[in-house]
Parts: sequence; C-alpha cells; structure tokens
Amino acid sequence: MDQEFHSRNQYVTLTLPQDNPSWKFALICGFFYHQATFLDKVGIISEVHLLRVIMETIPPLKDTRLLIKDVRFERVKVRIYQPKASSNSLRRGMLYFHGGVGRLGSIKIHTLDLLEINECQDSIWPVTGNDCAKTLSLLFRYRLAPEHPYPAQFEDCLTAAIHFLRTAQDHGVDPSRVVICGDSSGGTLTAAVAQALVNRRDLPKLRAQILIYPFLQNARVPILLKERTLVLGLKYINLDLGFIKELFKGCHVSEQQRLKYQKWVSPDHIPHEFKTRGYKPSPKSPPSEEICEMAKLVFDPVFSPLLAEDSVIAQLPETFLLTCEFDVLRDDGLLYKKRLEDHGIKVTWCHLEEGFHGTVFLKITSVIKICIYIFYIDNRYMGI
Repeated sequence: MDQEFHSRNQYVTLTLPQDNPSWKFALICGFFYHQATFLDKVGIISEVHLLRVIMETIPPLKDTRLLIKDVRFERVKVRIYQPKASSNSLRRGMLYFHGGVGRLGSIKIHTLDLLEINECQDSIWPVTGNDCAKTLSLLFRYRLAPEHPYPAQFEDCLTAAIHFLRTAQDHGVDPSRVVICGDSSGGTLTAAVAQALVNRRDLPKLRAQILIYPFLQNARVPILLKERTLVLGLKYINLDLGFIKELFKGCHVSEQQRLKYQKWVSPDHIPHEFKTRGYKPSPKSPPSEEICEMAKLVFDPVFSPLLAEDSVIAQLPETFLLTCEFDVLRDDGLLYKKRLEDHGIKVTWCHLEEGFHGTVFLKITSVIKICIYIFYIDNRYMGI
C-alpha cells in the first residue's frame, strides 16, 4: 500500500504501509528482552550486558561518501560523519544522542546510522546530493548506567554539546545552525540539554531540536502505560523496584506536586481522538511520604523534561517531534507539543498512525527520513 502523507501547516501525519514488518520486529524485541530478563534472574548473565552484546552484532553504517572518524570532546567519545564532498560555506551541524534508557547504545551502531542522515539520494525528495555536503553529523557516546549512575549520561551530553558549540567553526560548522536530535531516552537527553542551554548567554543558541518518540515524564497519564517502561526507568536512575506497584498508583506524587503539575500533565490535554483505544481514567491514590521522598528524582527536569518551568519552555528552539500511535511514550510527545505551542514555540509534528516504539530500526525509516528532511532542510521554514 502506498504511504499516506498529509501536511497541514506545520503538522505532518503519516500512515505506515500495511505490509510493513513491524509485528515481526516487535516480536523479536520482546523475545530478546524476556530472554535477557530470564538469564539475569538465573544468574547466567546480566540483562543489560546481554542486550548490549545483541546490539553490538548490528553492523555499522559504511558509506564511501562519508569520512567517519572517532574523536573525544573532553571525556566524551564522539563519532563524526563528515561528507567528503567539499562545501564552499560553513555546514549545518546535527548532534545526535542515542537511546537505550541510559543503559544501552553505542557509537558503533545506532539510530543515526540507521536513519543514514548523510546518505541522501537524489531520488528522495526534497533532498539532493548537494544537501549532504552541507551537514556535519555527530553521534555522542555518553557513559552508561549502571556502571556510571544517573545523571552521568546527561552530564556527558551537555559537556559534549557545549564543547561543540564553542568549537563548531573548527569543524567547518556554522554555530548558529546547530540542531540537536535524539530518539527515545536520547530524545529525553536532547530535551534536557536544550533546556539546560537556554540561559547560557556565552554560547550560540541552538537552531532546533528533533525529538523522536522521547520519554519526557507522563507518569500520571495512564494511556498505554506499560510496566516495562517504568522498570527500565527506575533501573536507569537506580531506584528500588520494590515500590513499583505504589508508583503505578501514583503514591509518589504529593498533593502539592499534583496541584503544580496537573496543568502540564493531565489526560485532559490529550486530544479526544487519541483516547479511543480503551482509555480509562485511573483513580487517585493517597501519597506516601516514604515513597514521595524516595522518588523525588523522578521530578527532576533532567529525567522529566516535561516538568520544566514555563520560563524554560518559553525559550526553547523550534522543534520537530515524532510520535507513534502504538507507543507507551506517545502521550509524552503530545503533552510536550502542547506545552511548546502554548509558549509560542514552532513545532513540526509527525505522527505515525501505525508506528510503535523503535520503528526507526525498520526499513520503513525512509518515511521518517523524509519528514526530518522536510523540517531540517526546507529553507523556507527553517531559514538555514
């Protein structure tokens, strides 16, 4: 089936082909996850190390048109994708933070490779080979948990971003044309870094942020909430999994926090058309002082960018946001989109009506590439 493509103002909605192999990919991912959990429980190999080994088997991108080199920005490992084609002017810059819940991922292989940001074909409208020579892409290898506890991941990403903004011209990049990008928890890091930079008067402003199904908070909106997401999040910030049932009930949210955050995180802010698949409001549970104290970290904007203050949100750059219909993090994106728009931030929104979390790993990523290119390269909108 042909891809259905609609564009309205700054919004883009896509329906993936019905013959896409998404169910196979989801089945394989679920199989590996449960196998890793089982082997961890019986003491053969830790879950996180097995998943890392599996991910390392994916071959990295090879492209004769790119010069790929590994460097360090202070303590942070960085892979640079530099077009071999010459450019008569300073290039654009794209900084990419990989996903993996802060515990997985590598510069050897990740979404930037799979999206083939620089591997542009003349046949893919609206991108031409000339556009490739105008973009320098960088993938950051931040330290991983549990070996390096949270927030080491954010600290590395912020350190590397600051380093690049200060030295962009040394890499042939215009510092006023730098975009940061990330998928899943990498989208979380992207949002957190963008927020951390808004008050840095000593640095160039980010041109834009690209958030691919990011985790932003959304712990009290019950639509599509999954235990696995909460477990992975708690492991990332090293919180006790023994309180997971209480966290599902919202016992970690004090009355004061409810009053503060309900204007940002509420099912009322989710459009009605996204509540058609069995949505049921969850009953409120009384807060537990012990659990509220234990879970304070959950409300840190570094972990939950959706909860940043209005004064921060109002200063963020233009945003491209991708959400998937069958994704536990879908509503995070919808809520963040509303917060950005409420403060007058320009948002380009792409919603994959048949997409699910991790869909960028499929061959159908050409759909997503086109969306990002429309946002990133269209000079009429971005002015870059």
